[in-house]
Amino acid sequence: MLVPPPNFGMVEESLYRSGQPDQLNFPFLEKLGLKSVIWLAPEEPDVGFTNAWDPITEEIVLQALHLLVRPSTYPCLVMCNLGRHRTGTVIGCLRKLQHWNLSAILEEYRRYAGPKVRVMNEQFIELFDEELVFGENQA
Repeated sequence: MLVPPPNFGMVEESLYRSGQPDQLNFPFLEKLGLKSVIWLAPEEPDVGFTNAWDPITEEIVLQALHLLVRPSTYPCLVMCNLGRHRTGTVIGCLRKLQHWNLSAILEEYRRYAGPKVRVMNEQFIELFDEELVFGENQA
């Protein structure tokens, strides 16, 4: 039996999102033929890490988006611990690059975030400047 990881979803053809998989999910992921996995969460918080609610940084979002705009990255899985907030923020910013309207972007973010929506992530997505990815001439 194939079991997807928590919060798994298809973003578009050859692009997927999820929370951290475990052994039970590996056969499912193998069937996807992934070429890349973008891991957005820290492996282990260091001693100075004091706030589990710290938002994803712009630098990490940009690094992920620079990979996601390259066809050579696909098939690709974007994931974090639960597949909600960090992953949702990156996918929301990708949707801005794809010219989705903001209400549709936030609806998708909320669908995966469930009852734990983070307003700071929604604001990050809303204020994200696409020119940071492509430059002024291509946004």
